[in-house]
Amino acid sequence: MPTLPRRIAHLDMDAFYASVELLRYPQLKGLPVVIGGGRRQADDLLGKLSAAYPEQEWTAEHLAEIPLEFFPRIAGYTGRGVITTATYAARKFGIGSAMGLMKAAKLCPEAILLPVDFDQYRHYSRSFKAIITDIAPLMENRGVDEVYIDFTEVPGGQRDGGRVLARLIQKTIFEATGLTCSVGVAPNKLIAKMASEFNKPNGISVVHEADLQPLIWPLACRKINGIGPKADEKLKKHNINTIGDLAARDQFWLMDHFGKVYGAWLHQAAWGKDDRPVSMDSEPVSMSRETTFERDLHAVRDRQELGQVFTKLCEQVAADLQRKGYEGKTIGIKLRYDNFQSVTRDQTLELYTADAATIRQVAGQCLKRVDLTRRLRLLGVRVGSLVKQGTEPAVINPPMVAEETGHGIQAQLLFTDD
Repeated sequence: MPTLPRRIAHLDMDAFYASVELLRYPQLKGLPVVIGGGRRQADDLLGKLSAAYPEQEWTAEHLAEIPLEFFPRIAGYTGRGVITTATYAARKFGIGSAMGLMKAAKLCPEAILLPVDFDQYRHYSRSFKAIITDIAPLMENRGVDEVYIDFTEVPGGQRDGGRVLARLIQKTIFEATGLTCSVGVAPNKLIAKMASEFNKPNGISVVHEADLQPLIWPLACRKINGIGPKADEKLKKHNINTIGDLAARDQFWLMDHFGKVYGAWLHQAAWGKDDRPVSMDSEPVSMSRETTFERDLHAVRDRQELGQVFTKLCEQVAADLQRKGYEGKTIGIKLRYDNFQSVTRDQTLELYTADAATIRQVAGQCLKRVDLTRRLRLLGVRVGSLVKQGTEPAVINPPMVAEETGHGIQAQLLFTDD
């Protein structure tokens, strides 16, 4: 039998966290809502409702009846909280993920602020993925709200380029959960991910090989997953603004200017070439924890508080690794200064580890290589180069601490408890 053309889908849930919250509070549909600023605790809106109307008993069944005036707004918000996601109504004001809540308050002071509820988001994530695998078993998990799906040999996967199967999955997810998603179907993962953004929300986009020049080449280079802001800035300096501009450049020229591996990949990506399979056994490449401080902290004046946070982050990463059965040998840190400049440093060990003390000591050594004279807004710890536990020899003894020089004296303050 002739080989079927590859049809790969990228499914992305629409404003996932916000959409889950709208299931809980349907009275907020169509309104600007932002999610962020802290984790959800016991619902205090019911407490406010009970205080205002004590003659009636208010339970979780009455969440949809809470009047709009009871919901907190971001007007006048003070603090270091950031937005996890926002409804499309809020995005029209320029509000987006990772934006500070104080900035968002200036853009849309009447936006409603809700805390994050990761337990609920994980519940719905498992639900929509189970629906997908019942219909199309070959699915690659790419996070809480997105997946790749191989449509190639699934019944209906070739009909109208994959649109029929995409519509079935979209409809089934909505009927079971009340949530919408957007789907891009293309010959490979690279183009499918771009296509899923074409008709958001609740849209389906089908791209064929013949559509590369009219649909893909006019897009900005940043639309390619794998071209970050620094690479995009460098491309623009060479007057390469669109994917078509990138495709017009010689592969060897790109390799000379961007390195052999990355330059060759840029050329392949611009021409829509991507042979990566949809893998059900995709493994995480790293695990990390980070925190944004309520106020800027200094390595010396806030030594005790920073040290406690640093230890906790290392312990949390270690616990994540152990719980999920991984070890890593590349340990790194991330800092964001009070001017929003971010820096990262990492160090690779000879052996793998999931030990909190080892992670803390090596991360502490990474701190010696950054400027700790400036105030800090964010601190993060990461462990990469992951393997399944037991497949590689683990670190038995932590590495020795190098002699302190320069910023290392201040770094020592963060990873020394006494």
